[in-house]
Parts: sequence; C-alpha cells; structure tokens
Amino acid sequence: MNWRLDIAYSPVYELLASLHAYISRNSYKKLDLTPAWAEEVRGRLEPSLEELLQSMKTDDEWKSTYLLAMLCPAKDSADGFLDWAGRLNGTSLRELFAEYSHPFPDNLDEYLDRTLAVLQDWNDQYFRHIDPAVHEALAREAAGRNAAIESVSIEETIDETTNGLSFRPIPGVNELLLIPQYHFQPINIIYHFDNRILCNYNARLYFGDEDLIPTPDLRLLRSLGEKNRLKILRYLQGGPRTFIEIVRHLKLSKGITHDHLNKLRSAGLLYAHLEGENLVEYSIRTKRLYDVQDKLIRYIIETP
Repeated sequence: MNWRLDIAYSPVYELLASLHAYISRNSYKKLDLTPAWAEEVRGRLEPSLEELLQSMKTDDEWKSTYLLAMLCPAKDSADGFLDWAGRLNGTSLRELFAEYSHPFPDNLDEYLDRTLAVLQDWNDQYFRHIDPAVHEALAREAAGRNAAIESVSIEETIDETTNGLSFRPIPGVNELLLIPQYHFQPINIIYHFDNRILCNYNARLYFGDEDLIPTPDLRLLRSLGEKNRLKILRYLQGGPRTFIEIVRHLKLSKGITHDHLNKLRSAGLLYAHLEGENLVEYSIRTKRLYDVQDKLIRYIIETP
C-alpha cells in the first residue's frame, strides 16, 4: 500500500506514553522500566493524583486524548500542548473532532476539564522532571528513521522502524504516523482514527550499564530459550496464522500462548499483521533470526 508516512517525535506524545505506562498496571512486568519504576513514580505523586490515576483506564476516553494530541498545532512541549488545550471548550472541541467517527465522551466540557487536570498534574509531578537524554534520544531516533526513508521503500521503513508491524490496506486509510516512545517499550500503542493510524512504537532505547548487554538484545536472546516459542516459530514457517490457530497447535491455554507471542513480538521475531489497530495474524520475521549471532559477537567479542 502507498502509505503517506510520517515519523515524528514530540514531547506531547511521550507525555501521554509515560502516563499510559503508569496506568497500565497489568503491563508493569512486561515493560523495560520494570515495576520498580512505577513504585518510584508513586512516591513522587500527591495522594489526590495517585487516587485519580488508580481509576484511569486506557479506554475510548483515553484514545480521545491521543486524538487531541494528534490535532494539536503546538507539539514542541508538554506545556505548549496544555496551554493550547486549556483554551478549548466543549463546543470548540466538538468542532475539532467533527470529522472523526471515534466514540467520544458524551460531555466534552467535563472530559476536557478532567483530562487537562490529570495531564497538568502528571506533567508537574513527573514528566517535566525526566532526564532530558530521553527526549534527545527520541528526537535522534525519529530524525534517523526519516533520513533512511530516502534510501529504502516505505514498507521496509515501517518494518525496520516498528520491529515487525505490518499494516494491511484498509479502504480509506492512507496515513501512518509513527512516533518513537520510551516509557511503554517494548509494547506499541496503536490507534486508528478514520483515514489515519497512529503508532507509538518501541524505540528500543537503552540507558543502562554499558558493561551489560542492552535490554533489546537480551530480549532477543531470551525469547529463543523456550521450547514452545521455538515451536511457534517453526509452525509459522508454513505461513501466517491466527492466534486461535497457534493456540490449537500448541495445545496450551490462550493466556500462556499470548504470553509466548508477546515475548516473540517484543524481540522482533514475528510480524504482527494489523488491520487498523486490530491484530489479525502472525508470521515469522526470519531476518531477525540472523541477528542472534551478530548480537552475541558484538557484545562478547567486539565490545572493548
């Protein structure tokens, strides 16, 4: 498909990604930041904000907030976004959202007040204090990916950038916005808004000890150390398979199968075939297997 592709970093999206990571409590054990990050952040938050965040979910209302960020003309800073959004009201927001068919909150004035209060407090108590190196690395990531577009196809750019996401053609959908994110890695955040798909992709950033193998590389090696995951990869040599087909082949529960697939996806060993934001099939990303030896040699032999 001829996508109109945009790869861009904005602190506004990382503001949302960081809060997305914090309120996604069931995902803590899957994140590179680990549950210790959530505990550390909790210690910074005022009790009133923590109580609000305990009730927040990544539901349709939260998806509306990503659309609000996408439509914002002031994306250079979280403060700029909050100032712009603070000048909106229910009527102007309804006009802004008018061309989109997403199920919006019934009372947009209340939604706006509630959302901006939470985002302002989150920005004040956590986001504005994160290491500037995170923003710098994400900006470099987006710039590097954009520079590479001139030398490879759009399909290859999407593949390499997202580490294995494959967006299938949908009538009327022709724009793909890829945004590098740090806080929710290695998980992607994908939302479909009419003709546009927004994807916060795993930027695979690592800020740890240089004497240790980077987390993205370690994830690749660990993902292969389990017999059922190897069985999945071998099964997918026969072509794309749905989740249910993989469950039946493994003869394991849906939950265990889902966990194995998530680990293989996070390692970049699978293509996740999506229609909009819905994952419909998996297939093997064979070229990633050839990275295993390279990662080991680079760490053990070539690293000074």
